[in-house]
Amino acid sequence: MERENEEKLMSAVGRTLMILEVLSTEECLNLETLSKETQIPKATLLRFLSSLVSLGYVYRDDADRYRLTLKMFSIGSKSLGHIDLLSIARPYLKHLSEELGETVHMGIKEEDEAIYVLKEESKYTIRMHSRVGKAIPLYCTAIGKIFLSEMTSDELSLYLESHPLKPFTSKSIRSKSALIAQLDLVKRRGYAVDDQEHEDNIMCIGAPIRDYEGNVIAAISVSWPLFRFQKSAFERTVLSIKECAASISSIYGLS
Repeated sequence: MERENEEKLMSAVGRTLMILEVLSTEECLNLETLSKETQIPKATLLRFLSSLVSLGYVYRDDADRYRLTLKMFSIGSKSLGHIDLLSIARPYLKHLSEELGETVHMGIKEEDEAIYVLKEESKYTIRMHSRVGKAIPLYCTAIGKIFLSEMTSDELSLYLESHPLKPFTSKSIRSKSALIAQLDLVKRRGYAVDDQEHEDNIMCIGAPIRDYEGNVIAAISVSWPLFRFQKSAFERTVLSIKECAASISSIYGLS
């Protein structure tokens, strides 16, 4: 009996969330359309909607159409104020560093640079000479390319006008067209690569952390001395990095 009640409760919770999610996709919906979208019978759906209206999460207008109120937004906004990116990300970065054995950084964009705000050290004696608080350029680092790839064409043009592509190594990108082509790849693939472009013999792969609206709020990257990087494991490594970034993003409501 207890298990049966628990299953009914979970079913009710699932249906309630489904109704709210469907309502979030449109300005307003009538009962018939909402029933088709949720696959919930009208009589059952009406009971759920009545409860949501009485609790203040849904509004019913004079034409018997339903829409979300701002109560859901208010709750979500309050929860965001309690989310500490560094505290949340640290265990994920630690796990990724332990899995891959290498140094992991998290960076945020600060004006026209990226700043390391979190670092998990490699398990090896030979490590990255970096520190929390260090500023890095956008055009030749994995973390930086993530931020550049999110810029509009106008924003990117302004950035390129004011930031000459100064080479740090022999492999640094020197032309605007080559950088733009690479940023297009970053967008399509969901990750960025710094192949010895910022530091000689250092390889980095980065991925974005996004908020509930899909905006990039930070990026993570893993760095290898070139002699330790295994090309044969590239795809698996990229997947691990993207999964780590996605796990942090999910806490911000990105599904």
